[in-house]
Amino acid sequence: MATLGIPQNTIAVLQKYHFNFQKKFGQNFLIDPHVLEKIVEAAGVTKEDFVLEIGPGIGTMTQYLCENAREVVAVEIDTNLIPILEDTLSAYDNVTVINQDILKLDIAKLAMERNDGKPIKVVANLPYYITTPIIMGLFESHVPIDSITVMVQKEVADRMQVGPGTKDYGALSLAVQFYAKPEIVANVPPNCFMPRPNVGSAVIRLTRHEEVPVQVDDEKLMFSIIRASFNQRRKTLANGLSNAPQVHLSKEEIQECIAELGEPLTIRGEALTLEQFAALSNIIGNRQKK
Repeated sequence: MATLGIPQNTIAVLQKYHFNFQKKFGQNFLIDPHVLEKIVEAAGVTKEDFVLEIGPGIGTMTQYLCENAREVVAVEIDTNLIPILEDTLSAYDNVTVINQDILKLDIAKLAMERNDGKPIKVVANLPYYITTPIIMGLFESHVPIDSITVMVQKEVADRMQVGPGTKDYGALSLAVQFYAKPEIVANVPPNCFMPRPNVGSAVIRLTRHEEVPVQVDDEKLMFSIIRASFNQRRKTLANGLSNAPQVHLSKEEIQECIAELGEPLTIRGEALTLEQFAALSNIIGNRQKK
């Protein structure tokens, strides 16, 4: 039975192993059973699912996942947590703990070996400092994924689901929305963690699109254009793109591409939708082939 969501049980485990929180790993352990149940429910985990958990900590959410999934692989970077996980997960025979950096793990190979290459579900309470590289790494490597349900900083969750013209809109919003449908399923206050973080958190579910929502000839070129558009938000789109590494056009040619898109030359990147970035990328790509 999952018992680690209860604060005194978490404290007992930490004291038993004389565990010290590692700031460099951004460790904040969940201590609220309702939030844990909400995450597993939002992820839609069933007995048919293979679940990849990133950063299990002492195994709090892992216990809940083991009780609901067919198989769980939990990837933990902190070597000091491995003996604790062996203890807290000893009652479950459907879990494997891997002591590795998630950014270096071949997840596609894991999905092939453990789930016949079928889409997996990813669930995690992510360290704030590494949220974006992990999520983008999962999407960009084209690992077979059904959904990613993660606890992240509230501000980051907001950024993932906003549209053009808002201050939070940026490269992350566009990248996430290109690959998935984002939906915030719960807001989580600092007192649900140990130690307490300084900011609020949110659980967001990213459901992978079966087909990407826009037609783009060159994904890499589009994301290079998007990043350059937001690198210096105050610049016009034309000025921003003249610094894009994959755009090999003069400023005048870039302006012609923006005009072809049907937008004024004064427009900034933050005003463009995902569809417009895809269309602009196709225009620039075609121009560069000439």
